[in-house]
Amino acid sequence: MSDPSARLLARVPITVRWRDLDAYNHVNNSTFLTYLEEARLVWLAGIAGEWKSDSFSPVLAASQVNFREPIEWPAELVVEIRCERLGTRSLTLAHRITSVDGGRLYSDATVVMVWINPASGSSVPLPPAVRTACA
Repeated sequence: MSDPSARLLARVPITVRWRDLDAYNHVNNSTFLTYLEEARLVWLAGIAGEWKSDSFSPVLAASQVNFREPIEWPAELVVEIRCERLGTRSLTLAHRITSVDGGRLYSDATVVMVWINPASGSSVPLPPAVRTACA
């Protein structure tokens, strides 16, 4: 589980869609990853400065999701993002999917993002804008 004392980077609302449900009438496990991705993109888009360019771009290197409680439709959710670890070329983001009021924890997760040069595939240092946003 993520460190709740880490600085909150973003709190992104998500509305559960009917198509997110599986045969058991709750959100499919793979859709949890989509919610995390959508929240990360909202966070990245709000960073002051470049977080991607022709010479650097993020890729997902690892993810771990802990499913705590099923999500049913209809539901309004919040994805919280915190920086758990800030490295030279990568960072680990902690996520929590909760009810809007925070009273229900549906999932907690971590992802490792690495910045690469798209042409070579080699890792590159984190962009200054990303480092500043996480500090």
